[in-house]
Amino acid sequence: MAAPEFILFDLDNTLYAPEHDLFSLIDCRINRFMEEVVGIAAGDVDPLRRYYWQEYGVTLQGLIRHFEVDPEAYLHYVHDVDVTTRLGADPALAAILAVLPQRKVVFTNGSSAHAERVLAALGIRQEFEEIFDIRVANYLPKPFSAPYEEVVARLGTAPASCVMIEDVAKNLAPAKALGMATILVGGSDDLPSFVDLRIETIHHITAALQRLQE
Repeated sequence: MAAPEFILFDLDNTLYAPEHDLFSLIDCRINRFMEEVVGIAAGDVDPLRRYYWQEYGVTLQGLIRHFEVDPEAYLHYVHDVDVTTRLGADPALAAILAVLPQRKVVFTNGSSAHAERVLAALGIRQEFEEIFDIRVANYLPKPFSAPYEEVVARLGTAPASCVMIEDVAKNLAPAKALGMATILVGGSDDLPSFVDLRIETIHHITAALQRLQE
């Protein structure tokens, strides 16, 4: 492929390793929100969350559709965690991102406030020109196609000029369908057809981009 103009980075478990277990903090907040704010019985929370994840990609979309939850109240509540208890500066990643010639943005199913805190904790906020969060397509998450289309439109570019980097393989399918190159972080070597390359960690991104262009 030609040299890409944009790299679209997922945030959680992509720009840092899942071993940091940051999502467990958010996970607890989601459960508490469903029980204490929405009033769902504790025994029903996990089955509902699994169902919502399969049907809608995120818990929030299920709560909007079935309980008319205020999405802003949800986002504020579940992301009210101290990310610095799990994440610290990653100067190696900052150095890698700084020399990449492409324009870099974050594309996440979380909130922009959460993304700001994560990027600041990692010491890499300055490397990203924009954050596209769950609001970009009226709270529709990846892997719905609408947020991908909206991100491309707002960037004023073509999908073929973009590379999408994700830790969740299914979230790369719409990107590939639109014409983006795709890179999976983590996972297994048994790659679905919509994944172009796999890397162990985000620190291998430079070599992966070179391989794509070859």
